[in-house]
Amino acid sequence: MLVPATLLGGRSGGKWQILCGNVGYDAVMIYLDNNATTAMAPAVIEAMEPYLRGMYGNPSSTHPLGQQARQAVEEARYRVANLLGCGASEIVFTSGGTEADNAAICGVLLARPDKKAVITSSVEHSAVRETLHVWGKRGIRVIEIPVDRNGQLDMNRFSEALCDPDIAVASIMWANNETGVLFDIPEIAAICRQHSVPLHVDAVQAAGKIPLAIGGLPIDLLSISAHKFHGPKGVGALYVRRNTRWVPIITGGPQERDRRGGTENVPGIVGMGKAAELAHARVQNPRHDEHLRRLRDLFEDKILNSITDTHINGSRNGRLSNTSNIGFASIEAEAILLLLAQHEIYASAGAACSSGSLEPSPILRAMGVPDRIAHGSVRFSLSHENTEADINAAVDQLSDIIATLRETLPVV
Repeated sequence: MLVPATLLGGRSGGKWQILCGNVGYDAVMIYLDNNATTAMAPAVIEAMEPYLRGMYGNPSSTHPLGQQARQAVEEARYRVANLLGCGASEIVFTSGGTEADNAAICGVLLARPDKKAVITSSVEHSAVRETLHVWGKRGIRVIEIPVDRNGQLDMNRFSEALCDPDIAVASIMWANNETGVLFDIPEIAAICRQHSVPLHVDAVQAAGKIPLAIGGLPIDLLSISAHKFHGPKGVGALYVRRNTRWVPIITGGPQERDRRGGTENVPGIVGMGKAAELAHARVQNPRHDEHLRRLRDLFEDKILNSITDTHINGSRNGRLSNTSNIGFASIEAEAILLLLAQHEIYASAGAACSSGSLEPSPILRAMGVPDRIAHGSVRFSLSHENTEADINAAVDQLSDIIATLRETLPVV
């Protein structure tokens, strides 16, 4: 059984302990899949634990046990708002980023039934892409703005599309989950405001990695997820700017100020609040970003210098400091990942939600990445817990793996 070393007093990023009966021994694990999920911080687990035991009150109850839970939820709401730079009353807790994306898009479309079109990009996460596909079947026109080979949005096409008076909402991500490419959300938000079009931003990969300060931007709705910044799974948040025309999609109770029915996930919300507090401290510290950027650049430079016919997918500038999407030409990514896993090195071929598919990533296809590169593309995503030793060990194994696969299992 694998147990996080943080629960045993060790480092969560690189050490796990394998327990066989009552006997334990250490195995080195290099985790480079932090865009899929992150290890919960020890302080987050500690903050949640009381609400999994004795402090189990329902926040809607008026007795002391319930009001204790209510206070904990509101304190967490404040911490999440502080991470985003907005008002606490503008935060709606959800079950995660997918629900937040769905609630944002569906809520605006329901609130503006006279509008029959949506603008989005060609590289959105499936939580947005599939939601819009469903609405497309219901008669809503979905206008996809293309990106270039570096993953950057065609801003001229975006501005032109906003001139359509039938646009209900624009839904654009802040940071791409596969390539780490950042869109210029301040500019996008300003253009949307000029055309009186509400803007929803999927910031699931951006929150906790870059400063957001959305209170000063004309963003109407924004989605985040706790497990992307060392919080628990199964909890997220939707920012809804005051006076935004929006209809809740989950009804049944007065929770979240009548914006999301259902008893609150108190332990998860408390954990998200603590994770937000820790993430806010990290993003305000320039050394955090410098550390990740140095490791990422070291990783990429070593790979490009030691492995031929290798390509970085996405702009090397204007990108999250923790993310590398690398295409190893003429090899299948799944084979690379399987061999890496044998050495306790974990990465992914793209979005975790799409794992198991043998087709090239739709994100890379939208960028125009050739199939011979896209098929062999692997996403490596770091956290502050990774070290230079992790990078060196991963590159050494990759060099051997790629050489072996190109000799034994080349893809023409």
